[in-house]
Amino acid sequence: MTDDQISTHAQLFDLTGKDALVTGGTRGIGLMMARGLLQAGARVVISSRKADACADAQQHLAQFGDVRAIPADLSRHEECIRLADLVTADTDGLQILVNNAGATWGEPLESFPDSAWDKVLDLNLKSPFWLVQALLPALRQAGTADDPARVINVGSIDGIHVSRLPIYSYAASKAALHQLTRVLARELGPQHITVNAVAPGPFRSKMMAATLDAFGDSIAASAPLRRIGRDDDMAGIAVFLASRAGSYLTGAIIPVDGGIATTASGTSG
Repeated sequence: MTDDQISTHAQLFDLTGKDALVTGGTRGIGLMMARGLLQAGARVVISSRKADACADAQQHLAQFGDVRAIPADLSRHEECIRLADLVTADTDGLQILVNNAGATWGEPLESFPDSAWDKVLDLNLKSPFWLVQALLPALRQAGTADDPARVINVGSIDGIHVSRLPIYSYAASKAALHQLTRVLARELGPQHITVNAVAPGPFRSKMMAATLDAFGDSIAASAPLRRIGRDDDMAGIAVFLASRAGSYLTGAIIPVDGGIATTASGTSG
């Protein structure tokens, strides 16, 4: 490969000078994505409900680039607005918004409570909408026809196939987020903003820890690629969607799951 070819390849994935917000960026999928964006050159703000988690994650991520952390409880509308105001206080535009903050709840059908719907839908479905709404002026300011601003919603393969677990509100919220992604992509595309969703499969995270501890081997065996996700798998898809390489993609729901959801037979997956 020549020097010119290497330079062109690097430019496809270069995020130097871009500003990004990653919600739920202190652990798991969000931390993986934040690290990838930082390594590609972006300035990144991470957010999480707990101040100590924000401080720990900021310290960890600082080795990869320019990062700051803002605690916020994004299950509340007013907190989404506060976070948007703080993120844009020193800049006119925001090039990348990653809506990753989320919650799950597992309980049998007979005892599944009302609170499990309110908690999960507020954070998984409402807060991405509220943040797009609050940050729309900044996204419009940043986007151009050649280089749109990017919204990356983190859905789940449980919004594509039927999980074996009793996660009724979680699965419903992620399927709804996938459809919201398509709706927003159609509306915001002409405004130079792309909207895509990543649908992760099994990755090592706090949310998945108990499931992987109990069923990790069988889950890996169910994937055509015969493994669970690695940090670089999620970092890579974030950089692709945020960079010039992904600038002509919008309204897509991308499973990053080793083929589990898209090759499953029936509803046993």
